[in-house]
Amino acid sequence: MTHNYAGLASGNMASQNNAGRVSKPKAAALQGVAKMEAVAALGVTQCFLPPQERPALWALREHGFTGTDADVLAQAHVNNPHLLAQCCSSSFMWSANAATVAPAQDTRDQRTHVVVANLKSMTHRAIEPPCTRAMLNAVFTDRERFEIHHALPANADMGDEGAANHTRLFDAAHANQPATHFFVYGIDAANPRLQPKIHPARQTLQASRRVAEVLQLDPARCVFAQQNPDAIDQGVFHNDVVAVGNASTLLYHQDAWLDHDRVIHSLAQSVENSFCPIVVSPDELTIAEAVTTYLFNSQLVTTPDGFMTLVCPSEVQHHARASAVALRIQQDPHNSISRILYMDVRESMRNGGGPACLRLRVPLAPTSGNATGHATSPVTGQATSANMLAGIHTGCVFNSARAAQLRAWIERWYPEQLTPEDLADPQLLIRNRDALDALTQQLGLASIYPFQGVSPLKS
Repeated sequence: MTHNYAGLASGNMASQNNAGRVSKPKAAALQGVAKMEAVAALGVTQCFLPPQERPALWALREHGFTGTDADVLAQAHVNNPHLLAQCCSSSFMWSANAATVAPAQDTRDQRTHVVVANLKSMTHRAIEPPCTRAMLNAVFTDRERFEIHHALPANADMGDEGAANHTRLFDAAHANQPATHFFVYGIDAANPRLQPKIHPARQTLQASRRVAEVLQLDPARCVFAQQNPDAIDQGVFHNDVVAVGNASTLLYHQDAWLDHDRVIHSLAQSVENSFCPIVVSPDELTIAEAVTTYLFNSQLVTTPDGFMTLVCPSEVQHHARASAVALRIQQDPHNSISRILYMDVRESMRNGGGPACLRLRVPLAPTSGNATGHATSPVTGQATSANMLAGIHTGCVFNSARAAQLRAWIERWYPEQLTPEDLADPQLLIRNRDALDALTQQLGLASIYPFQGVSPLKS
């Protein structure tokens, strides 16, 4: 509800280039619902996460602002408007950064493990993890099937940005077997010789390795690769800006990683014969064009017929070279991507988030039997069997009735537009809290917000 353009994310070119523009929160939310409806129409089951509470008054108070809520907002607006903007950010909409997930068939104890990302690199995102964990616990209620882990400690060498730097690859013909987990990092904190010169490298090798351990993954099934520092300096702040994977298919830019040949060889050995790498060369599309269009930040999903659809932002459709690449991929008989679907998520794109940012893939297995599937969201996935959603809060399962309910809620509560000055309006805070209170009641959720008495420091 406080979706705004404050240009908070260093290295995110869209965020920086659109700083100060008037935002459209209602349009942003409705575009998200429309994307979920379109993906659901493909046969992909989805769940969703409610918005987090903003402005984050507790964070402002931690910085020394006191008095009533209105006093705190007014003081921050005058004395530290940048901090106020950080505490109003709706960056939690990009749930690809919420956590990293390993499904039950990949883990030692045969439970689905979720590690909340600490997002320590950016102040406006570092306030998200406690509420993220509370929400994930409220959605994935069965503790025998799901374990939601705390974020890693926010140490200097433990920068973790979640699933935006993680891809799970597997042979679709043997989907019940352990998969390959591909972790991409920006910097090795113990050997920072190779690092970008302009923008920060957010994910560390140390954090990626620790996440893999917490997820109870077999080290032999994990592949680690370093981002190309030059790509980071051109706006590739996460791996999902230059790569997207699903099942055994990996679509990626040739300049995504250092030591490209070794990375692809390691993945091919791990995923084995079914591995289907689809490379886009700099001659077809430069890194700068990939950042502008977000071709690789598309959502790649398997439909019930066994084929894949690439859900692209409309910016790809309107860019001659990017749309030519998409057409080439679609027409190639040697890969399984048979359809391109274009979606308008412009409000998210202007802050640097495409369709892939707006979801967290959570592969699910049935409570009995050997079939596998996925649920999505913002929590995402593929077609599911009837009992895969057992142990998931039903109010957060997306369907046509829930879509209509969400639309009505958005129309009732969301502002048409926001300016930077609007963020200090105490009526905006009151309205946001009333809206979130109404939503939790509609969805049958327990209290999950600080204003409802939940401590923001405990999750």
